[in-house]
Amino acid sequence: MSLLGIDLGTTGVKAVCFGLSGKVLAEAYQEYPLLQFKGGRVELDPFFVWKAVSSVIRSVNAAAKKDPVEALSVSSMGESFVPIGKNGEFLSNIIANVDTRAGDQRDWWEKKVGLFELFRITGQPYHTIFSINKIKWLKENKPLLYKNTYKFLCMEDLVLFKLGGITVTDYSLAGRMMAFDIKRKIWSKKILDAAGIDAAKLPEPVPSGRIVGEVRTKVAALLGFKAGVKLVTGSIDQSAAALGAGIIKEGVAVDSLGTAECITPVFKGLKLERSMFESNYCCTAHSEPDLYVTFAFNFTGGAILKWYRNYFAELEKGLAKEKGKDVYDLITGGLPEEPTGLLVLPHFTVTGTPYYDNNSKGAILGLTLSTGKSELVKALMEGVTYEMMLNLNCLKKAGLKVKEVRVMGGGARSPYWLQLKADMYGIKTVALNVSEAGCLGGAIRAGTATGRYRNFEEAVAETVKVKKEYYPDKKKNNIYLEKFEVYKKVYPALKDILHKLN
Repeated sequence: MSLLGIDLGTTGVKAVCFGLSGKVLAEAYQEYPLLQFKGGRVELDPFFVWKAVSSVIRSVNAAAKKDPVEALSVSSMGESFVPIGKNGEFLSNIIANVDTRAGDQRDWWEKKVGLFELFRITGQPYHTIFSINKIKWLKENKPLLYKNTYKFLCMEDLVLFKLGGITVTDYSLAGRMMAFDIKRKIWSKKILDAAGIDAAKLPEPVPSGRIVGEVRTKVAALLGFKAGVKLVTGSIDQSAAALGAGIIKEGVAVDSLGTAECITPVFKGLKLERSMFESNYCCTAHSEPDLYVTFAFNFTGGAILKWYRNYFAELEKGLAKEKGKDVYDLITGGLPEEPTGLLVLPHFTVTGTPYYDNNSKGAILGLTLSTGKSELVKALMEGVTYEMMLNLNCLKKAGLKVKEVRVMGGGARSPYWLQLKADMYGIKTVALNVSEAGCLGGAIRAGTATGRYRNFEEAVAETVKVKKEYYPDKKKNNIYLEKFEVYKKVYPALKDILHKLN
């Protein structure tokens, strides 16, 4: 028997079938287009998304016939949602998390509820991405669509609905709607009344890791499942990645280094203090009743090397094609061992935490006529890492001290970047044996819910293995700490100038 983890992202879905030891038995990936329109509208076609989900499920089921799936769980991006009618029909496209049609409603929420009160209720500091803003916009601008909506479903909810005909959402995705009472674990009447949203149009919130149904017989036949496959509630993708990285205790965090970068620490009990609010850190449900996570993130992340590749690495791209090598291996090969003399402010996109500044810009400081490509590339990597050091400092001030990070995503394939992180963070940095932590987190939830593992501790011990540990070089760490004091002054000093560039 096997366990299936499904990970729904912004532009694609991955399904991985795992044995009970964590061994990958089969995997499949399928992309779908992100649709962008005027007025800040960013959408996904739900038919394309479901077609992609169906495709990867069929692929892994066909490849894992000897070990058929007995349970599955889904991790997905938060905030994105689709309205469905009473017969399950899609009433519009999926409205993506990065959709900005509703504009900035900060002043409205401050007047109606109060921003700190909003955080104290939901655990989410205000942001334009949250679902409630766009549901409110639909009611005001498309009242007939709102009236005809039976349920607004998040991405994970959509898959559970299509597979099992159920309308539930897990606590972590409910939280990212910015309408969920994180203390009472119910939809907040105060917030929904302020926004004029009917709670009956939202799915039932349930904890992660609960069996909520089975794959329907006809659907199972179409997708290659055996009968009786259990559906288990999953979570938002970063929480699933934390579980898939074996993070179920305080002091350890997953550092997901992909196109964007996100550090996700785990902690016990609710943290709704002003220090969390002021740094824009959320408090979101994790795996067990008293466990929570927060997200410290930078939207630029690994995309900074993609930017360099696209515009400055013609030679490396040509060599990579000629020799059949990874272009990033060539870009990062032969970089300086010592810290550079440059500082890069990696605000090449909107900033993420702790600033939430949509109008900042990137900057490179310290350039001279002797600055070469290798120093610049390393400085780009340092800049992204300085920004995450800033977040680690803010987390520490909020009472969340991280003693170890486990790096996932594309950046985890670079030993150079892993050692750089250890040297700059000054803490142990770990590479794991699994790259698809979100899917593994889903499989762990599915296996624990169905009794294949007694608890998360046993599941993690069975499935999560350390590949290599990286420890900081004290001399380099001291240099980076000195430079970090300068880095912390860069954004405040340049903020007004960067805003004027808009």
